[in-house]
Amino acid sequence: MYTSGGDDASRVLIPYCRGVAHHAKILTVSDSVSDGQRVDGAGPLLQERLEAAGFRVDERRVVPDGTSPVASALREMSQGFAGLIVTTGGTGFAPRDLTPEGTMQVLDRAAPGFDELMRSTSPFGALSRSRSGTLGRSVIINTPGSPRAALECLDAVLTLIPHALDLLVGAGEVHPPEMGGSTATSS
Repeated sequence: MYTSGGDDASRVLIPYCRGVAHHAKILTVSDSVSDGQRVDGAGPLLQERLEAAGFRVDERRVVPDGTSPVASALREMSQGFAGLIVTTGGTGFAPRDLTPEGTMQVLDRAAPGFDELMRSTSPFGALSRSRSGTLGRSVIINTPGSPRAALECLDAVLTLIPHALDLLVGAGEVHPPEMGGSTATSS
């Protein structure tokens, strides 16, 4: 592993990727951003961080809060896509914060370890109801709408995502020594 440039707060551990570019998409969930009343603060920062980590961001989309818009967008975004889908917004306790509910409607399998890691990044993490898991050949993670919190949550799991994606699409054969593995095949 190596770190990207920048100050300590923006330094990201870049995982072993075998030279393969992974793909990502970002879904911003916000009534006020979708209505044009507010500028998306987290989406561009997430894109920047993902690109610094070697991901190619194929799409950024905005939908209003609510279970149905989130579920529909995630279904569409995952169709024929193998990669990471990061949502930002709608994970808190406000009445319209329904991103986890929309996400749970579409997940094939949950990945609670990602949720636990993301929540452990901050004392405010306990206020996040984020959900993560797989849909087809996509890994989906929910991050908060706060730009700082979204980056903290992404950073908490970013080094694990390439390996999770490789395993999901059947390419996870050998664990690299830098990731604590040996030449044994993945289980």
